[in-house]
Amino acid sequence: MQPDENREYAFFAMVSRLRWISRWALMRNSSGENLSEHSLQVAMLAHALSTIGNERLGKHLDSDRAAVIAMYHDVSEILTGDMPTPVKYRNDTIREAYREIEADADRRLLSLLPEDLRAEYSKVLEPGDEFSYEKKLVKGADKLSAYIKCIEEKKAGNNEFRSAEKAALKAVRDMHLPEIDIFTAEFLPAYSRTLDEIRPEQAPEE
Repeated sequence: MQPDENREYAFFAMVSRLRWISRWALMRNSSGENLSEHSLQVAMLAHALSTIGNERLGKHLDSDRAAVIAMYHDVSEILTGDMPTPVKYRNDTIREAYREIEADADRRLLSLLPEDLRAEYSKVLEPGDEFSYEKKLVKGADKLSAYIKCIEEKKAGNNEFRSAEKAALKAVRDMHLPEIDIFTAEFLPAYSRTLDEIRPEQAPEE
């Protein structure tokens, strides 16, 4: 299909507005976090979890696809806003209603693409069964990102996140994903360290 060169499309201009949506809006933050920053971190974590699954657990996961799904996992919130978790998951009725609102937002965003690109981006916003485990790892990465945020706030001396930290840790553990267990054992402790404690002294020898 030949694109209509006389038309303009707003999809990527809308996606760029992720940076204007703040997370943790109801809480006092020592350092603010927007959805663009969060999405990048979740993408890195999802890629890491998939790589751990492949290299340590003998799986055949698409790490690149997991990272791309993670990059776009919150784009619906450009239209819906970032609803606080206690409200979003208060009961099944609200959860299902919000899920439909998110799906509608995704469809509206896809409509901002040329028709010949929509199918590919639909696979990213609504990944099929062939990427079900990668999608599960993205959810795990999302919960890990929230827990890391709580660790960093506590390190900065902010007690506002004490309850959130406990809830986030429980959410991470309740995923029961071996990739997350490995990541939390090997990589998570460093988030509590200072820069001087984690900075490499020299490059490893080849």
